[in-house]
Amino acid sequence: MKTDQIDDSSAPLIEHLAELRNRLIWSVLAFLVAMLLCFAVAEPILDFLLTPIEEAMRALGNPNPTMQYTAPQEYFFTMVHISVVAGLMLSFPVIGYQLWRFIAPGLYRSEKQAFLPFLIASPVLFLCGAAFAHYVVTPIAMQFFLGFADSSSLLTALLPGLKDAPVSEITQPETAKGIDIVFQGKVNETLDISLKLILAFGFCFQLPVLLTLMGKAGLVTSRGLGGMRKYAIVLILLLAAFLTPPDVLSQMILFLAVYPLYEVSIIMIRRIEKKREAEARADGTWVDEDEEK
Repeated sequence: MKTDQIDDSSAPLIEHLAELRNRLIWSVLAFLVAMLLCFAVAEPILDFLLTPIEEAMRALGNPNPTMQYTAPQEYFFTMVHISVVAGLMLSFPVIGYQLWRFIAPGLYRSEKQAFLPFLIASPVLFLCGAAFAHYVVTPIAMQFFLGFADSSSLLTALLPGLKDAPVSEITQPETAKGIDIVFQGKVNETLDISLKLILAFGFCFQLPVLLTLMGKAGLVTSRGLGGMRKYAIVLILLLAAFLTPPDVLSQMILFLAVYPLYEVSIIMIRRIEKKREAEARADGTWVDEDEEK
């Protein structure tokens, strides 16, 4: 006979608070160490994050792409910004482990078996979303929006094959009148766009983890989620508008990436329900809701 035991503890409240304090201290220390390590390599990380806009500028006929900063402290705080975000991502396994060690003693064995896979899947899905944003979404967005500088660049953005032509064939001749509009990108503003997209896609890719965990706990059902599709579409669109930079292109890409995850969540919850039903029928405790009505 299987027993669903809980690691019960008779420790008083003060000991639980001390345990929480120790877990928080280890989490903060892990974050600080990771942040310092990331600060030491912040410049290569910045180069990596700026790769999409560099490639877009080269594709649009700029052989020597440059970016600028307009305040003495701007570059330093850009490095700090990178270190904080990268340090949080790097230290997440330690933070997640400390969280697990704090809550695990209060969980039943079945609850541990249900929760642990989701704790492991969460960072994996976040990395998948971040990679999708960096390698797919950001290059498309950068090349498209930089292409509006002039008509020839716009054609190059829409038709990447034009980038193989000599620069002299796709650039406008010099004129005596008019203002030449040139992109002079700021490091912190461009980095902010890249990080927003990475974080937005990383967090939105957590949707299957969240919904499946709720389905495991019985808070949502596959039938209920299926009936809420039209509301889910509106909610995902609003979330995309809030999380991404204010442009329709990145918002639609986020929606097209996240909505299939909603459907995947319904499929996963349906499998959980079928497994739960099979176990209940085997135990003789299954109650058909339709027959009960």
